[in-house]
Parts: sequence; structure tokens; C-alpha cells
Amino acid sequence: MSHFDRREALKLLGALGGAGLTAACSAFTGGGDEPDRAPASSEPVRIGLLVPRSGSLKAVGDEMLNGFQLYLDLNGGQFGGHPVTLITEDEGASVDSGKAALDRLLKQDVLALTGVASSDVMLAVRDAVEQHQVPLVGSNASPKDLQGVIYIWRTSYVNDEPGLALGTYLARLVKGKIALIAPDNTVGKDVIDGFKFSFGREDPRISSGVIQTEDNPNPGNRFFAGALEQVRSIQPAAVFCTYAGAAAVQFVRQYRAAGLTAPIYAPGFLTEGSLPALGASARGIFTAMNYSPDLDNQANRQFTGAYRRAYGRVPTEYAMASYDAAAVLDKAVRLAGNTLTPQRINRMLGQVGQVDSPRGVWQFNTPRTPQQKWYLRQVRPDGPVLGNVTISDLATLG
Repeated sequence: MSHFDRREALKLLGALGGAGLTAACSAFTGGGDEPDRAPASSEPVRIGLLVPRSGSLKAVGDEMLNGFQLYLDLNGGQFGGHPVTLITEDEGASVDSGKAALDRLLKQDVLALTGVASSDVMLAVRDAVEQHQVPLVGSNASPKDLQGVIYIWRTSYVNDEPGLALGTYLARLVKGKIALIAPDNTVGKDVIDGFKFSFGREDPRISSGVIQTEDNPNPGNRFFAGALEQVRSIQPAAVFCTYAGAAAVQFVRQYRAAGLTAPIYAPGFLTEGSLPALGASARGIFTAMNYSPDLDNQANRQFTGAYRRAYGRVPTEYAMASYDAAAVLDKAVRLAGNTLTPQRINRMLGQVGQVDSPRGVWQFNTPRTPQQKWYLRQVRPDGPVLGNVTISDLATLG
């Protein structure tokens, strides 16, 4: 599908909402004519997990590792009846460290790969994955330019989708100007591009353009001063931004300290995992995400309960997408039967069908990314603490 055609399809799907995903489906561990779990086998499967264990994305990497490990713990440490040997390598904080970690995993005779937090790392390892013909079920990074791949699947979302979801919503809601502010990196550009597409590139409410900041994962406490003065000069009715991790914390703190009052809208990663650090300054922020821990479905109740017991906190989208990556690999191994090769696992990934996930029902589309619901959340009191509380559905994208 061309880039333009994909966008048009996404816009149509957004208008349709969740109608395409309302059919009932089977859980990962059963359904249809498949046995609930294949007979146990002594032949292990080796899975390579590439996540940050150091650097600015370590917290994301921790969640990704936790989600994958939780699925294994809940399913006897097996995929399709085979014991799993999980080999973890540190993605680190740079493209070079990520490529080196992938090379180490490929030398260890892995059946499949998973993980990858950074979009820049995902783009950098693309060719190696395709050349080695080992399937990679990415559970975070998903740049929109990653197209035409055969061996790379993703259980998270394409970077431009939160912008697509919120652009349509804000185009209906906001009467005045909207200030757009984003880092100069792959994710920032993808998100803003999605927002402009669905909001309307020529709409005068975003005619001020994008306030672009340096890509700095650990900014200081005056880093956003100049950019926030530009925001003030626009006198916006709303602000749309795309920061994550430590940069998200600093942005929100400095925004509040500057006395700016326009409501903030952002992809979910602005507040995902950072609410303890943000505290009351996060109150009222609106985000679009493909998951929220308060979603009321059986799969999510099981997942959130188990995650709380194992790790003592509420799970994030990063953990959920990694949990789902483990689940689709489990299904693919079971479907592969006695022929366990990377190439056969890759073919079976195309046959996993609908997925009963903590996020709600989803399925892989032709570009090997999820067709799934998007939710509007707001930071509000959730019991004794602030949480990302689901307000409504936004769209179905993918």
C-alpha cells in the first residue's frame, strides 16, 4: 500500500471507529480448532530480546522486559509447548549500540527476535533482520517509514497514529489556534506529520508552524524556555506536543512554571510511566493511546492484576505491547508444529488472526502492524493517585 493510500485508509477507518474489531475472538492460548496448548516438548526455542538496559530509555526497556517475562511466567515459560530460552541484549542509547546488540543476538541461533525501543535503532537494524530472515516482533519502535518489510512485525503502533487520532479529534473540538511543539527526531516528525494530515495541513489554526526543539533526551530545567515563549506568543487555545521520558517531565514542569494555561494534548508517551515524577503538574493532560490500564475487559483485568502482583505498579503500554509480542510468538510457535525455523515462524505470524489483548481486540494488517482502537485519556485522580483515565474511544487505525 502506498503511503498516500495508507493515510486515506486510516482516515476512513478513523471515521468508522471500532466497527471492524467488534467480533468476538479467541484468547491466545486457545480457540478454533487449535488445542489450548500444544503437547510439551523438550526442544527449546531461543528468543532474542533487544531492549535498553542502560541509557535514557532504560525505564522503557524495563517495562518491555517485564511485559515479556510476565507472559512467560503466566504460561509455564513455554511457547507452543516448548521451553523458552530468553536471551537479552542491551539496546543502549544509540544506533551503534543497538546494531551491535542485534548482531550479538543473531549469532546465537535465535528462532525470533523481539523488543527495540528506539525508532532510529529500528530503522538501522531493518536490513540486517531482513537479510538474516529472522522474524522481529517489535514491541515499541515503529517509524512510519518502515514499509515493505517481510520479517519485521510490530505489536505497538505506527508513530504517526497518535497524531492521526488526535488531529481528527481536535479539528472538531478546538476553535482557536493550536501550538505544535516537538523534538527534532524521527518520532517527533512522524507524530506531527500524522497530526497535520488528519487536522488539515492548510488549516489556519495551525498556521504558526511547528516549534522544533533539539533532540535532547535529558534536558535541563531551562531547556524549553525559548520554545515556551514562542508558544506564549501564539496565544493558543490548545498545545500539541510529542515528548517522552525525561524530556516529557521537563517539558510539563517548565510549561506549568511558565504560567501557560492552554490544555495540553499529546501521544500517550508524554505521561506513560512518568506520572510519579510529574505529580500534580500532570493533572488535566489529555493523551491518545492504544492502551490504558483501566480498560474493562477480561484480558486486561488478568494482565493488570498479574503485573501489579509481580512488579508492584500499574503496567504501561510498553509492558502491554511486549506482553502481546510474547503472546503472538507463542501462537506462531504452536501453529508451526514440528517445523521450527525462523522462516516458518514468520509465515505463522501472518496466521495468528484476531488477538484478545489487554488493549482490546486487534489483528495484524498488511504492513504487519496492529489494526486497533485508540483511546482518549486524561490525567485525573484514579483512587488515591493520579492516573491516565480513559474518557472515550477516538478511532480505529491500522
